[in-house]
Amino acid sequence: MAHIHLPDGVFSIQWVIFWWVLAIALITIVLIIARRQTITTQRLATAAMVAAASFAIFQINLPFAGGVHMNLTPLIGILAGPVIGPMVVFIVNLLSASIGHGGWGMIGANTLVNSSEVISGFYLFYFATRRYELFTRGAVAAFGGLMVGNVLAALIIVISGIQGSTLSGVTLAIYTLQVPILNMFVAVIEAILTGFVVQYLGRVRYDLIAPKTLLGEMRHDLLVPQVPGE
Repeated sequence: MAHIHLPDGVFSIQWVIFWWVLAIALITIVLIIARRQTITTQRLATAAMVAAASFAIFQINLPFAGGVHMNLTPLIGILAGPVIGPMVVFIVNLLSASIGHGGWGMIGANTLVNSSEVISGFYLFYFATRRYELFTRGAVAAFGGLMVGNVLAALIIVISGIQGSTLSGVTLAIYTLQVPILNMFVAVIEAILTGFVVQYLGRVRYDLIAPKTLLGEMRHDLLVPQVPGE
């Protein structure tokens, strides 16, 4: 959902480099962590599947408030985990830039934005909402993850500034926040879709929503709804 749709040249070169450096640092960290894990063939296949699905739906423009789209990043976090997930969104952003969906200089910033959605979506699903049933957990994780990504995208734009624009500071922040506010209306659609997908997978392929994480093999009790007082 959150994606900085700005062409190259809008951010000054120092900010383009800054966000790229942070994105490379993030990818380096997750690669180091991934090397220390045992990643199954199934997990790699799942990552490839969600990468293809995300890229495909990313290109579908919804005629709302000038055009918005979904990208399924919280679902990527739920299915691929917080380690493989950032690598998936980095690849999706590379592919999108190659067909003109965003500037090459924005890949660094967009990777950070989408990774925040992946990671927050994962932790919201497996930890913060574990007392609820799968549909609710998927929907809340998606909406919460997208909210985090939209706020981060707005902050990146405000911090970087826009070359050639007279807007800056509070004025730029107010103007920029209009986009994430509108995006959150469409985030409701993505949240509902994610909830149904997770609910369906829980019935037919329960193993797909039990990824390996930084904690090792996901425990069964993190997936089963917990009743207060039990």
